Amino acid sequence: MMRGVYTLLLLWGLATPCLGLLETVGTLARIDKDELGKAIQNSLVGGPILQNVLGTVTSVNQGLLGAGGLLGGGGLLSYGGIFSLVEELSGLKIEELTLPKVSVKLLPGFGVQLSLHTKVSLHGSRDPTSLGTLGRFRTLFHCLSPLVGLLQLAAEVNVSSKVALGMSPRGTPILVLKRCSTLLGHISLMSGLLPTPIFGLVEQTLCKVLPGLLCPVVDSVLSVVNELLGATLSLVPLGPLGSVEFTLATLPLISNQYIELDINPIVKSIAGDVIDFPKPRLPIKVPPKEDHTSQVTIPLYLFSTVFELLQTNGALDLDITPEMVPRNIPLTTTDLAALAPEALGKLPPGQHLLLSLRVTKSPMVLLQNKKSTVSIPVTIHVQSSVPQGTPVALFQMNGVMTLNAHLTPSTTKLHISLSLERLSVQLASSFPQPFDASRLEEWLSDVVRAAYMQRLNEHLEVGIPLPKILNVNFANSVVDIIENAVVLTVAP
Repeated sequence: MMRGVYTLLLLWGLATPCLGLLETVGTLARIDKDELGKAIQNSLVGGPILQNVLGTVTSVNQGLLGAGGLLGGGGLLSYGGIFSLVEELSGLKIEELTLPKVSVKLLPGFGVQLSLHTKVSLHGSRDPTSLGTLGRFRTLFHCLSPLVGLLQLAAEVNVSSKVALGMSPRGTPILVLKRCSTLLGHISLMSGLLPTPIFGLVEQTLCKVLPGLLCPVVDSVLSVVNELLGATLSLVPLGPLGSVEFTLATLPLISNQYIELDINPIVKSIAGDVIDFPKPRLPIKVPPKEDHTSQVTIPLYLFSTVFELLQTNGALDLDITPEMVPRNIPLTTTDLAALAPEALGKLPPGQHLLLSLRVTKSPMVLLQNKKSTVSIPVTIHVQSSVPQGTPVALFQMNGVMTLNAHLTPSTTKLHISLSLERLSVQLASSFPQPFDASRLEEWLSDVVRAAYMQRLNEHLEVGIPLPKILNVNFANSVVDIIENAVVLTVAP
């Protein structure tokens, strides 16, 4: 499996960044390096994958470096681990590692340069008599053991690692540690006495031990971040409509500013069938990304597919009765006769009406010029409702509802709320006395606003799912409607 990962990494390294055109119908995500740095920092402080395993930094902060983690029993610094090696060589015990400061630099054509700056605190906790391999220093340590037992040292350490970004066999972005090294900085003597030869020995020991101590920390951090990146490959339910599965369509790309992921959304019906909606003829022109922001571009495809699922499942159909509209919108033959007497036929006034709205064709979604609209072709059957009897068909109209779509982002989805802009109708069926159905448009619009729009918006509560990438929160993102797509931009 790892051979497959490395092959993908090699192929990815030959790729070049996108020039701002979304050639496929996939969801384009541009994740700023600040988001990656924040994800790494959060994994050190209290990542959800490691917090139950790696302990705490202090009594209040969850993270990698506490009593139950690297410094505790069973950890890298516990007895039997690297801790015991440090004790045998220098008589010093590593007591604490300061929470590292994270620095991330993107390496175009490769991946990420990850730097951790931390401090190591050491304490002379016992008489160092088990120094069998140190020869000439054994007697000196024995004479100075009371002083060594009082020693407290602090050393600054820089951990530098190169991390390749690629695509795993599962189709998710993955970070792989390629090289890791440590640079020992200033060593401070906090208390006690340390002769120069012993000080040099401690420095040499730390130079040998710290890479083995801190590079596994980098591996642990990458494991957490890879779990977050792996969440990109997720199955998101669409309520009773179906589901959306996100996978990488191409290898990840990287520039000096951001990581770019072309994510392929696969929409399935409730029965598991893949919904194949017509793809746009022209590529989407994605606007440039500003510094310190992240973007996700949602193609028209997803909007159209959601409405197609609504239409296929019959969620756009509705029978409207007088009980479903307020009293100021009467739904009787009397009101119909006042607008179009020809439509009443031989029926007496005062009878209730039943309006059956049916949608037999997929709605058309339009995204352009900072506006989003939905056109729904509808057939309206007007019937007279007879108590304890079969409704009497009066006439049939064909129409188009033009709806304004209001888009509101949340953490995990883009919510859609529709409002009626206009309704145009024309008489469809043969009628003994043809009339101009446009006289009914205002009345029908009031009925649709009162009874139909609420039901439609309830079905749309599923929203448009957003891919999960490093837990980026799109709730406060800026919404920009461009040609055939919606772009969400969020600052870290």
